[in-house]
Formats: sequence, structure tokens, C-alpha cells
Amino acid sequence: MKANLQRARASRRAFLKTAALGAAGVWLAPRVYAQAAGANDAIRVAVVGINGRGASHISEFNKLPGVRVVALCDVDLKVLEARAQKMEGVQKYQDLRKMLESREIDVVSIATTNHWHALATLWACQAGKDVYVEKPCSHNVFEGRKCVEAARKYNRIVQHGTQRRAGGDARMVALAKSGVYGKLLVAKGYCCKPRWSIGFKPVEDPPASLDFDLWLGPAPRQPFHRNLVHYNWHWFWDFGNGDIGNQGVHEMDVARWVIGGTLPRSVISLGGRYVEGEGHKDQGQTPNQMVTVLDFDGTLLLFETRGLVGKLKEYPNKVANEYYFEAGVVKDGKFFPKGKTEGEPLAKVEAPARSGNIFANFIECVRSRNRKQLHADILEGHLSSACCHLGNISYRLAKERPFEKPKDFSDNEVVGESIMTVLENTKAIGVDPQKATLWVGPKLNFDPQKEKFIGSPEADRLLTRAYRAPFIVPEKV
Repeated sequence: MKANLQRARASRRAFLKTAALGAAGVWLAPRVYAQAAGANDAIRVAVVGINGRGASHISEFNKLPGVRVVALCDVDLKVLEARAQKMEGVQKYQDLRKMLESREIDVVSIATTNHWHALATLWACQAGKDVYVEKPCSHNVFEGRKCVEAARKYNRIVQHGTQRRAGGDARMVALAKSGVYGKLLVAKGYCCKPRWSIGFKPVEDPPASLDFDLWLGPAPRQPFHRNLVHYNWHWFWDFGNGDIGNQGVHEMDVARWVIGGTLPRSVISLGGRYVEGEGHKDQGQTPNQMVTVLDFDGTLLLFETRGLVGKLKEYPNKVANEYYFEAGVVKDGKFFPKGKTEGEPLAKVEAPARSGNIFANFIECVRSRNRKQLHADILEGHLSSACCHLGNISYRLAKERPFEKPKDFSDNEVVGESIMTVLENTKAIGVDPQKATLWVGPKLNFDPQKEKFIGSPEADRLLTRAYRAPFIVPEKV
């Protein structure tokens, strides 16, 4: 009896303390899964951003035993209602902040626009939720570091949506570490998917179902047009990161993983946005043709982004990784010794087994509270996302140059071949090389520890952004 009375008093004191802090506007952690729920209890998931990739999140979590999707959140009520109709009893939210007040949610799974990824992650961590966040985890380098800090400060399990970390690429990592083919000279990634003209859409009033101010969130206030909602935002700097930060972050992540580095010592990009039709312009801003070179202490990470593919045989879609060693090249699952055109089976190496399902791995870690078992911990997500952002920063500071391989860009044969491929590919839409412009960015030196550029305040400004209140990613999380 006495013990029961003591517990009741303790519960009442805790409730009063929580109420007082809540009234003061202090973020409080709701039910912490590992402390309050038994091992056999269902993990309750809320999915935020459910129009595209979010639908896959719902499907993947619903397949896992002991997991329930209990809430959906989307700024577009039309999308929200359509998804919710297929899920009995699911809670619906238009505003993420209201959803995070719920104590009936253990996990927040984020598949919003890129410019919302970091803020949604921070708020969820502060609210005591574990997080699965889609790639890239950030819209800029500053945001990614804040996501890591929030995950550590609030002791949250935060997985990044670079799912190739859950598969067979671990073998390539082991192969590079083994040294069987000598030093890795160049790790190359390809992001070559059809990204043709998006045309121009007129400014108009947003649909009644869409909270456009909430959709803008951290971005500057601006007019609505239908090239923003629901997909082409990828090609606008305020919201997306181009294809290097869309599809490309997967191949960037694997290339960096195989190199074994954190962040590069330097970066340089060149390219442009080339579209078919009169004037060769559209409403998009990000490049659809770009070569990026990041230097990891002598090993180059070369990234080739080409969106003008799929219509002509000589320019097919290509999403892949290749590795150039001293002894030859690894590509298409085979090793090609130097000077030979016939591939041979890869050398046998021991590699750690991976589950193959990044969502299942995440849930396992939510239960165990062991973030070291995550296939794609938020720190790895931040570093790979940052590599994409660094490539974009060099491009955004680019100057106009003649439409030809720059003599001062690189004397590396593999890099030179990528540049010529991009230039040749661009001619497929009828670009006249005598009249076209190539945008060549500066080579920017970078400090991987400080996560700042060396001697370039202009580039440093692009490591973050001016935030629109109240959607601010803070310096201190």
C-alpha cells in the first residue's frame, strides 16, 4: 500500500513538472520506446510526406512484424485523404508540429521535400521520436551536421534512406580495403536518368487543399506554380539539390563508403542546364549535366550527372558505380585488368553480412537501442549528402567558359573522359557547341574537420541558408 502511494505521488510530481515545462514552450520527449514499451509491443510509426516515396515507406513498415503505421502527415489534404482512406484507424495531420505532440507515436519516417528533411528530423528528435529520414538528410551542409548533433543529444536512432548500404556493396568496400588490386585511384558514380525540360508553369493561386506556406517552410516566401508541387521542386535551389542530391546521393554514398573517407579536401564542378526547344531554357535552375570531382587525399571521387539520356542509343540511362585501381577497373560486377577488354570474376574477400532491408534494420535498432548496428547512421547520411552539396556549391559559383574541355580542369584521363561524355551527350538535343556555354566552377579547398571552405567566404555562405521564421534550423539543437 505504501509503495503504491509513493508511486502515485511520483507520477503526480512528474505530471506537474511536464505540464509546467510544456506551458513554458519547452520540447519534451514523449514515450521513449526502449524505456516504456515491452519488447513485444508494436512500434508505432508516423509517415510524413506521403505523395511519392512516402507511399513506399508505408508499404515497407506495414510488412514488418510488430510495426504499425498509426499516423500520416502531409501538407496537401487531397493527398492525405486519399492515402488515409486505405488505412483503417490511421490518424491524419496536416501540420507536423501537431503530430509530434502525440504520445502514441514512437517513430517518424520522413519523405518530404529535401528542404524539410533536416527540420523535421530535428523536431522529431526533440520530441523523443526515432527517425527514418529520406536522402539527402539535409538541404545544405550545416543542416546535416545539426541532424547528427540532434540524434546524439537526444539519444535517438536515426537512419538515413541510402538503402544501398543494406546490400551487397559492402563486398566492394572490403575489396578496396584488401588492396588486392592495389591503390584505389578513382571511385566513379553515375546518375544518368531522363531529366528533360520541365517547361514553364504560370504563377497562380495554390490549390485549396494545399497549405503552401507550410510547404515552403524554411524556404523564402514566393509565388506558387505547378512546377513546384509535387515533384519538379527537385530542380529549384530553394527546395531541391538537383539530381546529384536526388538519385545521385545513393551512388555518391557508395563511392564515399568504398573510399573510406569522411569529406574531401577539395571540390570542383562543371556543367550546365541544357534543354531542347526554342531558347534551350526552362523554369528549372539546377544543372542536368554536371561533372564533379572531389579529392579525398589523392583518391578522386568522380561524379557524372547526365539527364539528357534515354532517347538515343548512344546515351542510355545509367545508375552505377565504377572503381579504377592501379591494377585495373571494377565495373558491372567484374574486374578488368589493365590493357584487357575481357572481364574476370572479382577476387574473393570476406565482407560483413547485411540484411538487405534498410527498414527492417532500422526497426531492429529501434528495439535494441544500438545505433552502431544501423546500416546508414545519420552521420554517414550527413557526410554523403554533404558531398553532393559541395559539388553544387562549386557549380553555383561557376563562370561561363567556351563549350569545350577546359585545359586547366584536370589531367586525369578518367575525369577527362567524363567531361567529354557530358559535352557529347549535350549535343544530342541540338546544342551548337559554337554558341553554347559551359559553366565551370572554381576549385574550392575544404577543411573536413571544420566543415568549412578554406579562403572562400562566398562558398561558405552556401553551406547554409537564411531561414524563414518560425521554420529555423538552429545553431544549437
